[in-house]
Amino acid sequence: MGLLFILFFGFLLMKMPVAFCMICSSMIYSMVQGESIQMLLSRAVAGSSSFTLLALGFFILAGNIMNRGGVTDRIFGFCEKLVGWIPGGLGHANIVASVIFAGMSGSAVADAGGLGAIEIKAMKDAGYDEEFAVAVTGASSCIGPIIPPSISAVVFAVASGVSIGKMFIGGILPGLVMALTLMVYVYMISKKRNYPKTPLPRAGELGRSLIQSFPALLTPAIILGGITLGLCTPTEASVVAVVYAIILGFFTRDLKLRDIPGILDDSVVLTMGVLFIVSCANSFGYIITTAQMPQKLAEVFLSVITNQYMALITINIFLLLVGMLMESLSALVILVPILMPVITAVGIDPLHFGVIMILNITIGMLTPPVGMVLFTLTGVSSKSFEEITRAMLPFLAMNLIALLIVTFCPPLVTFLPNLWM
Repeated sequence: MGLLFILFFGFLLMKMPVAFCMICSSMIYSMVQGESIQMLLSRAVAGSSSFTLLALGFFILAGNIMNRGGVTDRIFGFCEKLVGWIPGGLGHANIVASVIFAGMSGSAVADAGGLGAIEIKAMKDAGYDEEFAVAVTGASSCIGPIIPPSISAVVFAVASGVSIGKMFIGGILPGLVMALTLMVYVYMISKKRNYPKTPLPRAGELGRSLIQSFPALLTPAIILGGITLGLCTPTEASVVAVVYAIILGFFTRDLKLRDIPGILDDSVVLTMGVLFIVSCANSFGYIITTAQMPQKLAEVFLSVITNQYMALITINIFLLLVGMLMESLSALVILVPILMPVITAVGIDPLHFGVIMILNITIGMLTPPVGMVLFTLTGVSSKSFEEITRAMLPFLAMNLIALLIVTFCPPLVTFLPNLWM
């Protein structure tokens, strides 16, 4: 197995895309071991042939339609009216908008790229430092993969066998905890720097804004309601989300027919990228599984770790380091089969572990050298990668506090799924 990982990290250091690192190292390993390349490639094809994975493409498409259809403007406008009167108002509106948009796209990059440009411009125009605006936008965008629907939750569920519905519902309270910790910091720093706030809105103004954005706010309720009431599967719910997004876009007249080809093109490219990573990771995981690496790792781990708390701390540190070096979906597909035997052996709930893992990997999107959200923010702001990274450090600390709370309070993850399902 040393050969496999030497090849993998060697290709990674050569700046080869992660998917190619996995498939190339798997093929070379198979040839050296005299194993069938055909079997390896068939596993790659099977990796993207799951009916459940259709949900990925449709959730990505729904998020892109929402972005292009003007829904993001209405959401941010409503959030500004709702919390803009608190010190650091637009910072709070930024976070609350990310919570709402998380219920539509399920992607941190979609949040940072879609809402990000609107939020950063609004905060700059109101007198906020651009570094602060960019950092708030990036940190809050990481709520996207936690609150349902979540692309990362779908990938974890497929790799682990955990119910997608339970993964979706289990992410609600942790996502709100993350939002609350960020809002506490925004409040403290805004009082210190005397950032502006908007006047307390009249009931009529708030009501009008709510009416304008209400159809968009229904999207998460439609998705979760359909799944929890047994009306549709998560994959079918993703199709419903797309249809609803199209109807909403045409109803508000913000979505034009000429926008559809571009939306489809962006969605197909992103979806194919995700599915290619999943396919290559499936071959990589096949070799790891046949070599019984998960079982061997579990034996070593259990010989050192004596209780759940030590296990959780160790796994958190490991996953944070992985998140800094690997793309989130690749890390999920590779590591879930390896770590599942370990967490079940020490008695950790797989649902609880799933949310912890997604939270860790998502925080990694805010850290160099691979942080995808950081690269996205350089495209929607005038700040450099280094400036954004420095500004992000306090918000990273708040996200780590949220991670610790979720790690050592399992009912935050398990209570709602057990209650609803």
